[in-house]
Amino acid sequence: MIAGRRLGIVWVALVGMLPLAAPAFAQDAKTEASAAATAAAKASPELASALSKELGSTPAQAAGAAGSLFSLAKSRLKADEFSQIAKAVPGMDSLLSAAPALGATGTSGAAGALSSVAGQAAGLASAASAFSKLGLKPDMVAKAVPVLTQFVSKSGGAQVGNLLGSVLK
Repeated sequence: MIAGRRLGIVWVALVGMLPLAAPAFAQDAKTEASAAATAAAKASPELASALSKELGSTPAQAAGAAGSLFSLAKSRLKADEFSQIAKAVPGMDSLLSAAPALGATGTSGAAGALSSVAGQAAGLASAASAFSKLGLKPDMVAKAVPVLTQFVSKSGGAQVGNLLGSVLK
């Protein structure tokens, strides 16, 4: 009986501490994401600077935005196609890791043209959601795409830039 009461007291104490611990976990995740975005901006400074200027954002926000759009492109392209884009962008791995999660995008291959259009809309909507998580307005996606495609065209050639642009429409 006494052991049961002790266990109950310990349980109440632990449960009572949960609300105090949750903000610490959330803060750790934000700090980790911020560090990844800062590292990505340093890994690809020219792209982060150009995108930051266009979006009126910090370089870290721009790096996360670029990572979000590159992540979307990666999900829509074959591995060998995306590798062409990755070769044209310094710090691609850092940019991808700086991106907030996009969520589910795309559709099953057999669903037809209508679902392909719906999948593209869902992909851009998830990019807009990622931009919001970065503290950017969702409509900034439309401003970011031309900056990314221009950068990739300059560093990887027009064909590679067109490949990126075609999947971010």
